[in-house]
Amino acid sequence: MERVLILPPRVTETGLAYADAARRRGMRVETMHGWRLSAHLAGHPSAHLYAGPLFADAVGAELGVGLLEPDQDWLARLPRELTRREIVFTTLDRARELDRPAFVKPPDDKSFPARVYPSGAALPGPDILDDDVPVLVSDVVAFQVEFRCFLAEGEVRTVSRYAVAEELDVAAAGDDPRSAAAADFAQLTCADLTDGGAGAGRDGRPALPSAVVVDVGLLADPVTGRPEWAVIEANAAWASGHYAADAAAALDVMLRSARPLAEITPADRPYLRRLPAVER
Repeated sequence: MERVLILPPRVTETGLAYADAARRRGMRVETMHGWRLSAHLAGHPSAHLYAGPLFADAVGAELGVGLLEPDQDWLARLPRELTRREIVFTTLDRARELDRPAFVKPPDDKSFPARVYPSGAALPGPDILDDDVPVLVSDVVAFQVEFRCFLAEGEVRTVSRYAVAEELDVAAAGDDPRSAAAADFAQLTCADLTDGGAGAGRDGRPALPSAVVVDVGLLADPVTGRPEWAVIEANAAWASGHYAADAAAALDVMLRSARPLAEITPADRPYLRRLPAVER
């Protein structure tokens, strides 16, 4: 059966790069023209999806793909020596009680902007978002440089710089000598966590699906001032930009993260995104 890569109506630079890489390996690429799945694609036995969470929720179940993503509280469960900051997984209602600046983000969608809020009062109110919306609340830190690492089965397949001093600044691995160290840190941190384990990896660390994107960066140690590597976050590869990473290698990870449900291994099933039921 011919493999097909499905793209949403709004195609990004990453979508275009993945489309080119997919065609080079003999895949068919279909770009949707709306938010309703074409009849010939419903339940396609060999479909993969690259899209944002809203579009994935709209068509994923009918398409029949399994979308792998990290647990919502994965970052908060990591030991502090890997994050180098305090991170709490809580609800939007509790976060509204904050009386200090904090970085607040929804863990797996874009229901509100991820940024530093001066206090909980600046967060969306109950008239906009429900109280029980999950959020990650983090200490305010300034990353000197940030890298995106694509991992499959515990191995970093490709890496790209995407920010310097909190500003978008994209560079391929070969154009930033720190890329190798970023990949090494991600590999050492997550190598035995990305095997689709049943919730816990080495030393009780929270596990990851077998295909995932992990962002890492350099933070200045508050005591020594020396830059130290830290985990920024983990994201679903099927919804993440590739920046300047090798498109073919990143596509390998993305295809594994969003593939037919029948191909999802038992170990990866705990990381399946829960999709809305198909309306008939």
